[in-house]
Amino acid sequence: MTELLTAAQMRDTEASAIRSGEVTGLELMERAGRGVVEAAFEEWPALAQAPCRAIVLCGAGNNGGDGFVVARLLKAWGWEVEVHLFGDAGRLPPDARINHDRWCAMGRVIAWDAAAIACDWMRQGTRNALQVLVVDAVFGSGLSRKVPAEFEVLRGAFRPDALPRCARSDGAVRFVAIDLPSGMCCDSGRDMGVVPSHLTVTFHRPKIGHYLSSDCGEFGGSVGCNKVVVKDIGLNGFVSQRPPVRLIEWPDPFLNKENRAHKYTHGHALILSGPPGRGGAARLAARGAL
Repeated sequence: MTELLTAAQMRDTEASAIRSGEVTGLELMERAGRGVVEAAFEEWPALAQAPCRAIVLCGAGNNGGDGFVVARLLKAWGWEVEVHLFGDAGRLPPDARINHDRWCAMGRVIAWDAAAIACDWMRQGTRNALQVLVVDAVFGSGLSRKVPAEFEVLRGAFRPDALPRCARSDGAVRFVAIDLPSGMCCDSGRDMGVVPSHLTVTFHRPKIGHYLSSDCGEFGGSVGCNKVVVKDIGLNGFVSQRPPVRLIEWPDPFLNKENRAHKYTHGHALILSGPPGRGGAARLAARGAL
């Protein structure tokens, strides 16, 4: 069974690895950024064949630090890269600040203007320009409250009905979220202003929120994440003291139920059976319906 972690369990695991001296937080951030680039190229091989354009949206936390690594790697790949920072660079954690400064040696950081960002990627999607990769590294697993209004503009600009069109192999704009789409609760999947992604890249283990849906908004957990890819960043062997949740993967493929489904969305069955010993088929049918 697949292990699912909470945000606190993931922090514990990373802290355990760092305390061991086998890896630093800066090295973990570098591995995470490389994992995001690898996952994007694996999902859309055409992106690795020629320089494209990236719009990297960074927050003022370690998720933003991962975004700065992605920006630097894509720039080194020959891409045109634009980085926007939501928050104050002076409040970045130490490792994220180092990667912010490394990026600043290659390019500039643009102050946050959500309306301008939204107009930019919508314009890119309607003209035959470079392929565009939008990297969401604003709010990671630590988000516990509704996103600020100045970020929520992005949610309004990115309509759910545009997602399949953008996700096609010939789509102009592709969205990649680091760890979770910004606006999603890591531990519950609750919608706190989710901007959905085509691809969500997380690390070490999936998180509970990747699999739980939400009735609190337009996008449920897995709907907002869409495809989830887990990248190894070298944390195997390090564990949290808090036991993980385990995902039971059977019989979901057989039932093919979407995450918001419940017993009242699937109708009712009345099964009439003979007495014990003579109604086996009916009981099997009842079990299947249940």
